[in-house]
Amino acid sequence: MAAEDTLTRRICEAIKAQIARGSLQAGERVPSSRSLALEWGVSRTTVTAAYEQLLAEGYLIGRPGARARVAEGLGRLAAASEPRRTAAPVMLSAYGRRVSGFPAPLRHDARLVADFRYGDLSADDFPLPAWRKAVGAALLRRRPRLRYGDPAGSEALRHALQGYLWRARGLRCDASQIIIVNGSQQGLDLCARLLLDPDDRAVMEEPGYQQARQAFLAAGAALHPAPVDREGMATEGLPPARLAYATPSHQFPLGCVMSAARRRELLAWAARHGAHVIEDDYDSEYRYDIAPVPPLRALDDGERVIYLGTVSKTLSPTLRLGYLVVPPALAHAFVQAKRLTDRHAPLLEQEALAALIESGAYERHVQRARRRNGERRAALLEALAGLGAQVTVAGADAGLHVVAWLNDVPAEREAAFTGHARSMGLGLYPIAPLHAGGTGAGLAGLVLGYAGLDVGAIGQGVALLGDCLAGFR
Repeated sequence: MAAEDTLTRRICEAIKAQIARGSLQAGERVPSSRSLALEWGVSRTTVTAAYEQLLAEGYLIGRPGARARVAEGLGRLAAASEPRRTAAPVMLSAYGRRVSGFPAPLRHDARLVADFRYGDLSADDFPLPAWRKAVGAALLRRRPRLRYGDPAGSEALRHALQGYLWRARGLRCDASQIIIVNGSQQGLDLCARLLLDPDDRAVMEEPGYQQARQAFLAAGAALHPAPVDREGMATEGLPPARLAYATPSHQFPLGCVMSAARRRELLAWAARHGAHVIEDDYDSEYRYDIAPVPPLRALDDGERVIYLGTVSKTLSPTLRLGYLVVPPALAHAFVQAKRLTDRHAPLLEQEALAALIESGAYERHVQRARRRNGERRAALLEALAGLGAQVTVAGADAGLHVVAWLNDVPAEREAAFTGHARSMGLGLYPIAPLHAGGTGAGLAGLVLGYAGLDVGAIGQGVALLGDCLAGFR
């Protein structure tokens, strides 16, 4: 900002302060430009510019050839705008009050020796050269004008995803059914707001993904917890509901696969009650011993399943790119809601991802990431085996995390144990918050994410876990 502009602004603020204090009353003439220029040691031009600004903002009134006066009513306005000694009550909507009650996530602590936070990926795995090339090509693709894009997402990306979902997941759909969203969390939020009214019932896996639960609670839903066993979410005897949320290919967090019988029963339940099923296929690319399990959406003849996918587990959670595959009857509503929410997801990233998929670079990257994470998984399982009977591992066949049950720590001491571990430099994340009541039963459990760690850090972290167990007892 030029020095003259700074002086003009300072003069304006000084006169506003005089008006606020009552030194200049409503209707009173302001000093002449000559006298004020002498007082401030500036040119008359600078003072004239300040007065013109105050006239434009409504602080002064005047006519040509006459000195400006303070506008009427400013004394009352200034008094009303002065800070009050007591804070005004916060007036939130019912939605705002519900959201405000949710616990804040733990902040990242760079001082940790090893952090097993689920959802983190190693920066070394990101395909930087391929991504740079795709972004560069998108930037060089000049257009005659810059304009808002399609709320449903880039046409190129939707067609690329249509082909990828068929090749990788056996899922047939039309590109018009694909909605590009800012990560799977926005997809969950859109589903909750479009399909649930306050007090509507929604079925939720127990335990299950906390941020899905919070999205439904924020919409005012009444949640029915459906327990999870080795066959996935229990589907027998489910009550009528507007929707159900499930992770059939790799239950979060326990890691089991929903059986074929339960998949069919869940679809039959949805058809009986006119409900929809949200299938969160969050990390299906990572199955190490067999081919990825086909999605529930591939069995859906009645258009009851909303398929939710993301690149947060394959490329990076920082890109905020996910996608919904919705039944044709819902596509228009989802597109309109997306438009009102944020117009559309960022177009540059969409075009780069489309180029990555079309060139085959994305699937080659997924294969490399699967191999590297398979090595991390093997290192983690080997290290945990060294702890012997202190730990029982579950859900290790797929995904980017395992569940470690602590056989010597009761569930009620889970939070104390993870706090003790953090004080020793170890980032551990308990399973209790993934239960509806925020508490588990029986043994303490940990959700150990390993995709953000190298093999050495995994070994060091598990050794520290052993020290924590010994010290905690």
